[in-house]
Amino acid sequence: MSENQEHAHIVPYRTFFLVWVALLALTAITVAVAQVNLGPLNVWAALGIATVKSTLVVAYFMHMKYEARLFKLALLAALAILAIFIGMTFLDVLYRS
Repeated sequence: MSENQEHAHIVPYRTFFLVWVALLALTAITVAVAQVNLGPLNVWAALGIATVKSTLVVAYFMHMKYEARLFKLALLAALAILAIFIGMTFLDVLYRS
């Protein structure tokens, strides 16, 4: 096989089904957590669950799990830069007078 040919990966339907079930379960957990008053932890719980759900979607449905390390690194760098900008925005709002 030459270097220019791509290696095809075939993901079984069972994997997609299990990820879908996990996403449904996480959605149900999100709804259940929203009904409980955790105070400021409600936001952190929702963000944590959303992070897990988005990781599943990116890894399996967008096939990032099967990509080269360079693509994974580029995605993580973009997400880190986005987190920095959002964090800096929150700091600006936090210290406004």
